[in-house]
Amino acid sequence: MTKLTRILAASAVALTLSMPAFAKEFRSADVHPDDYPTVMAVKKMSDIISEKTGGKYTIKVFGNSALGSEKDTVEQVKLGALDMVRVNVAAFNNIVPETIVPALPFLFKSKEHMRKCLDGPVGEQILAALESQGFIGLAFYDSGSRSFYTTSKPIKSVADVKGMKLRVQQSDMWVTLIQSMGGNPTPLPYAEVYTALKTGVVDGAENNWPSYESSRHYEVAKNYSLTEHSMSPELLVFSKVVWDTLGKEEQDVIRAAAKESVPYMREQWDAREAKARATVEAGGATIISDIDRQGFVDAAKPVYDKFAADPKLQDLIKQVQATE
Repeated sequence: MTKLTRILAASAVALTLSMPAFAKEFRSADVHPDDYPTVMAVKKMSDIISEKTGGKYTIKVFGNSALGSEKDTVEQVKLGALDMVRVNVAAFNNIVPETIVPALPFLFKSKEHMRKCLDGPVGEQILAALESQGFIGLAFYDSGSRSFYTTSKPIKSVADVKGMKLRVQQSDMWVTLIQSMGGNPTPLPYAEVYTALKTGVVDGAENNWPSYESSRHYEVAKNYSLTEHSMSPELLVFSKVVWDTLGKEEQDVIRAAAKESVPYMREQWDAREAKARATVEAGGATIISDIDRQGFVDAAKPVYDKFAADPKLQDLIKQVQATE
């Protein structure tokens, strides 16, 4: 064996020993485009996991609803056909009652209050509740304040909502909220909303600044009313079916990486929120700020009566209200 051959053989052995025994690329779904903060955060999580596992584990994010609607992908994750998903917490409202709490209208006092609650015991209790239904709750991401936007008549008070067809997330709680205001709730997948607004299937919808901008909804629904009725957060979950095939060390790495991605997501979110508002204003959207907020707060009471009457949920609400 020549000296060069020995060097090449030794290098090959060293390379083999340094490589993981097998590599796994987890698949994660999102309805938003590649440059959206939630997608960027999961990619950041992938980088962290890859670094901590020597490249053994990574995550590939399928954005733009490539793998289906939020409802579709949640079902795939439960079956283990998909490893992860990032969805709004509303997608779990009909499955895990505890997820209703952070979606309740007018619950959080501010963005800072919401973040403190979800980073603490309240958030951990909600994430833990997912496991009994086949999901591992990893982290909460920001979703900003949600407000109404319409194609014709602007919304300034509850009276303006009466008779309007408004797109809502596929959640019983959101249906009840619009009904309590006298509107006609229309549950639709996110990917179908632009066409529904443009063709008059719905008169309006509700969402945060980045979603309103990235979906181009502001092109067809130019009245954005600052009702800020919900700070319903995003939820990052893992399939329990897949999770149970992993060792504790791998599970701990994934949990830690998810938590570590949260500050990064929030940094991206805050910047994106400001940029999105500037974009839609430059694009001709009209921002309505003279809102009868108390009227909306009063109208939301039936939602609490119907969906938050359970003592466990009442306790979580009290914990939120007691958080300073």
